[in-house]
Amino acid sequence: MKWARTPEFERALIRERQREGIALAKQRGAYRGRKKSLSSERIAELRQRVEAGEQMTKLAREFGISRETLYQYLRTDQ
Repeated sequence: MKWARTPEFERALIRERQREGIALAKQRGAYRGRKKSLSSERIAELRQRVEAGEQMTKLAREFGISRETLYQYLRTDQ
């Protein structure tokens, strides 16, 4: 039974080293995420038009983004 734990222990060590490496990469800016589809000016325009009452589906189509992306912009970029 002693040998059954060895692969699990090795895997735990590998995962810990991987987590440390990812944390270091994030600190030096290697993990930036995906570039936004719209500039901040276009997002501001989008927000104004939503507040003016325009249909979100129509706006998403016009701006070339999905409705979900539109909703994310409205939620996060305030």
